[in-house]
Amino acid sequence: MSTVIEQALQARLVASAPRQENVPATLRYDGDDPFAVRMAFPATASLEGMEVSWAFSRELLTVGVDEPAGLGDVRVRPFGYDRTVLEFHAPEGVAMVHVRTSEVRAFLDRSLGVVPVGCEHLLLDLDHDVAELLRDAC
Repeated sequence: MSTVIEQALQARLVASAPRQENVPATLRYDGDDPFAVRMAFPATASLEGMEVSWAFSRELLTVGVDEPAGLGDVRVRPFGYDRTVLEFHAPEGVAMVHVRTSEVRAFLDRSLGVVPVGCEHLLLDLDHDVAELLRDAC
C-alpha cells in the first residue's frame, strides 16, 4: 500500500501586470512514484478553467529552495526571505508562483519520512512497468 502525503499552501501567482493573486495549491508526494512530486492548482487559477497539475522531480524542488535549479518546463529558485519561486513553462506561456519556503521544506521533510533520498529505486517495479508499456503498445 502506497503512502501519499499532501500539503495545502497558498501560492502567489505573479501576473505580467503589477498585481499578484493568491491561489490555493497542493503539493503531493506518492511513495508509488518515489522520484516525483506534483503541484496542483484549482480550476479557478487557470485560464482554461480546468484544474492544472504539474509533475516534477523531488530533487528539483529540494535543490531549488536553496539555489536556482531546472532548465526545462519547471524551474525553482529561492526568492528573498522564506519565499521560493516556481516557474512553469508551457507552450501557452509561463506561470510564476511564489510559495513559502518553510512550507515547502516541511513538505519535503514529510516526503523523506515516506522515502528517504537514495532509496527511491527500491520502490520501483521495473518488470511491472515494462510489462505495462508493452501491453499498452499493442
